[in-house]
Amino acid sequence: MQVTETLAEGLKRELKVVVPAQDMASQLNEKLAEAKGKMQIKGFRPGKVPISHLKKVYGRSMMAQLVNDMIQQKPTSILAERGERAATQPEIAMTEDEKEADQILSGAADFEFTMSYEVIPAFDVADMTSFKVVREIVDVPAEEVEEQVLRVAENSRTYEPKTGKAANGDKVTVDYLGKLDGEPFEGGADQDAELVIGSNRFIPGFEEQLIGVKAGDETTIKVTFPAEYQAAHLAGKEATFDITVKAVAAPGPLEINDEIAKTLGLDSADKLREIVRSQIESQYGQVTRQKLKRQILDQLDEAHKFDTPSKLVDAEFESIWRQINQELTDNNKTFADEDTTEEAAREEYRTLAERRVRLGLVLSKVGEEAGIQVSDEELQRSLFEQVRKFPGQEQEIYEYFQKTPGAVASLRAPIFEEKTIDHLMTIIDVTDKTVTKDELMADDEAEAAEKPAAKKKAPAKKKAAKKDEATATESE
Repeated sequence: MQVTETLAEGLKRELKVVVPAQDMASQLNEKLAEAKGKMQIKGFRPGKVPISHLKKVYGRSMMAQLVNDMIQQKPTSILAERGERAATQPEIAMTEDEKEADQILSGAADFEFTMSYEVIPAFDVADMTSFKVVREIVDVPAEEVEEQVLRVAENSRTYEPKTGKAANGDKVTVDYLGKLDGEPFEGGADQDAELVIGSNRFIPGFEEQLIGVKAGDETTIKVTFPAEYQAAHLAGKEATFDITVKAVAAPGPLEINDEIAKTLGLDSADKLREIVRSQIESQYGQVTRQKLKRQILDQLDEAHKFDTPSKLVDAEFESIWRQINQELTDNNKTFADEDTTEEAAREEYRTLAERRVRLGLVLSKVGEEAGIQVSDEELQRSLFEQVRKFPGQEQEIYEYFQKTPGAVASLRAPIFEEKTIDHLMTIIDVTDKTVTKDELMADDEAEAAEKPAAKKKAPAKKKAAKKDEATATESE
C-alpha cells in the first residue's frame, strides 16, 4: 500500500492511497481459502470446491466486501502510522467510473482512494499555576431561610370559607372562559380553578380584578397578555374572561411548627429549615461554580491561541445557530428586535463556536494528561437523569442512547469537563470571597445587560453564552 500526501495546508490534509492489484488479489485469495471449508456448492463435496470456481462465483462480491473493509479500517491505521488525530471522520472518495470500478472488482486494477480530513492541532498546555480566580461564596442569612420556609409553609396553609367579598390573600374558586375578539381560544377555559389573589400566578391584572367578588357572582374582566407570553398567538393581545365565582375562602394563620413539617414528611421545623438552607446554598453554589468556571475558561482561552478545525467549528456554530433561531421563533422576535443584524449575529456566534472548540481541545488535553476518566457508573447516573426528564418515554430514551452513534459521548463530555475543571482548581490559585446574594448575581446581570440579545425581552444570547460554560468539550 502506498500513501502519498497531496495536500497539507494549515490543518487540512489529503492523502492518496493506492493498494496494488496484486495485494488485493492476495487478500482475496486468503478470503477464498478461508471460505473454502465452509462453502457447500452442488456438485462438490464439502471443502473440495476449487478456489478457481469459488473465485468465479463469489470473487466480485468478496472483492467488493474487501474494498469496503479497507475503506472502513485503513484510515485508522494510516492516521496511527502518521501520528495524527483527525478532528472528524475522514472523508473518503474513490472512483465513480463504472469501468474503473469493474476493473478493481475483477482484480485487474489497483484500488485507489483519497482521504480528506483536518488534524487536531498540536499545542502545548500553558502553565496554569499562575492562574488566579475568585470563588464568591454567599453566607445565607437566617432571614432568607425563614422567608423560603414561609413560602414552603404557604402551600400547606389552610383556608376557611367566607361569605363576604374576596380580599387580597383570599382563595377564590372560579370557572372562567377566555375570549379573543369575542371568540373562545384554546387553553383559555377552566372549571373549579383555585387562585390565591396576590400570588401572581395568573396573567398580570387578572387577580386584582377579583378583589371584591363573592360567591355566586358572575363578571367579565379584561386583560392584556404580556408581549413575551409563552404562547405566541396570545402575546400582546387583549382578551376578556367570563368569570363565575364558586367560592371564596380566607387564609388561616401561617405558622412554622413541627406539625407543618410533618405534613411535608419531615420530623420537625428545624429539619425543614435545615433542608431549605441546604437548597438555597446549593442554588447559590451553582452560580458560584459557573462564575468560577467562567474565570478559568477565560484564562484558558487567553493562554491558548491556535487554529481550530473548521469542521468542528462549523458543527458547533450550526448547533448554536439552530438554538438562537428557535428561541427567536418561540419569542416571536427577529434580529432587528435584538438590536442587531443576522450578519452581525452570525459573526458573533461564529467567534463563540471557535472559542468553544478551542476550549474543548484544551480541556480534553488537560484531562488526558491528568489521567481523568469517566466511569460507567457516572455515565449510567447521567443517563438516568436524562431518562427522568421524559416520563413515560423511558424505553425510547434508553434505545436512543443504545442505537445512536455519539449519544453516549454526549453524556461523557460534560462529566469529563467538570472533572477536568475540578482538577484545574487543585492547580490554580483559588481565593474565597464572601459576598452577598446581590453581589453574587450582579456580575451576571451586568454582563447580560451589555449584550443586546440577552435583554429580558429575548434572552437568546444570554442562554447561548451560558452554554459556553457548560459544553466546552462537546466537540471532542
